[in-house]
Amino acid sequence: MLGGLVETWRLAIDEVDAGAERMAAAVAELTGPELRAPSALPGWSRGHVATHVARNADSLWNLLESARTGVPIPQYPSPERRNADIEAGARRGAAELAEDVRATAARFAEQVRAMPDDAWDSPVQAMAGWPHPAWYTVLRRWHEVEAHHVDLAAGYGAADWPEPYVRWALTSTLTDLAALPGDLHGALAGYRITATDSGESADLGWAAGGPEASGSGRALLGWLSGRTDGAGVTVRPDGPPPPVPPPWPHNPSRF
Repeated sequence: MLGGLVETWRLAIDEVDAGAERMAAAVAELTGPELRAPSALPGWSRGHVATHVARNADSLWNLLESARTGVPIPQYPSPERRNADIEAGARRGAAELAEDVRATAARFAEQVRAMPDDAWDSPVQAMAGWPHPAWYTVLRRWHEVEAHHVDLAAGYGAADWPEPYVRWALTSTLTDLAALPGDLHGALAGYRITATDSGESADLGWAAGGPEASGSGRALLGWLSGRTDGAGVTVRPDGPPPPVPPPWPHNPSRF
């Protein structure tokens, strides 16, 4: 992890900018047929993924504006409007899509850097209904640009994630996964998950002799985020393939 949570989100600001630029550059290189081809997300083309990342920047800008002004502003006007906007933008060409990703990322970054210090702890609400302090929008955006770049299925994978992102995202994933109610652990119920390089672990109702999954932090994050099939993850005692993890990311358990 980059440090305590407050230090982490402040150090993440430049990482988020760099991640958005990497994704925009990748989108700019895709041909029309490649943009219409399926992404790694069921039912979405690569154009859908790029449009979603742009609209996500706008939506998180809304939350920062709400924190800055004190006026309640929803992340999206409605789920239906969110979906309609993604559909409307998905069939654009590479140059227009890449510019949308860049321009909205820059607008979000400008808002982040102009936020008054006393607004960062103001509560805002995710579209799914859970509240969080305004500063957590930066970390939410970090997930978006890195995970969805992988979802483009255009040559960028978990192996390419920056090390600072892996360190923070693995720590938060293990912490938040362990904090979930047991009935939400799915196929991981009863497991212990351990990062072999950092020693971090999460016990999901594990008892001595129970199943364990281990691997490097990067391998675990790729698997737990649903971005890999568990390559590099070892399951004991019998060595079966890693099970399918529950939906990710998880609601944060601490701020």
